Amino acid sequence: MVTTPQPGDFALTKITGFTGALINAGQYLVGDGSPVQHAYVYVGDGQIVQAMPGGAECIPLEEASEPVIWSTGRIPLTDWDRQGIVFAARCLVGTPYGFLDYASIALAHYHVRPRWVRDFVADSGHLICSQLVDEAYRRAEVQLFPDHRLPGDVTPGDLWKLLQHQRVTSTDRHLWRLAHG
Repeated sequence: MVTTPQPGDFALTKITGFTGALINAGQYLVGDGSPVQHAYVYVGDGQIVQAMPGGAECIPLEEASEPVIWSTGRIPLTDWDRQGIVFAARCLVGTPYGFLDYASIALAHYHVRPRWVRDFVADSGHLICSQLVDEAYRRAEVQLFPDHRLPGDVTPGDLWKLLQHQRVTSTDRHLWRLAHG
């Protein structure tokens, strides 16, 4: 089945090669193993926003990694939510990549969280792909995770688990908002 994304939806993808293998190994080490290693937000007009080593960028969807799964139909969003997510994602273009955020995620998993590390991660001045997705949703006041984790503590594996457990209809929207902030 082909999914047609709507503005504000996010996709999870695979990364091949050495980089994908490193991300995959890291996710398994922190308990977030999944078949995906990358995430991006669809912003409409055939464009996506994604975090990359050169900084967050807006590129044509056809140049992006092929989606394994879309959030489409799994997380109920109003038109207002979608507009907010798209605006937030576009505002994140140019944000530097958060290479050190990988180490912070690992430290958090092992319950080692000095305040300076927590403050560093909470600063959205740098992002990895899954953080960009969570930050765009957070700025649009859509809470993806009810545990109030820092946006910097989100991995592609976390987003994968979220989508595997969420298939919510519009009639469930009120209950979703109550349960997820």
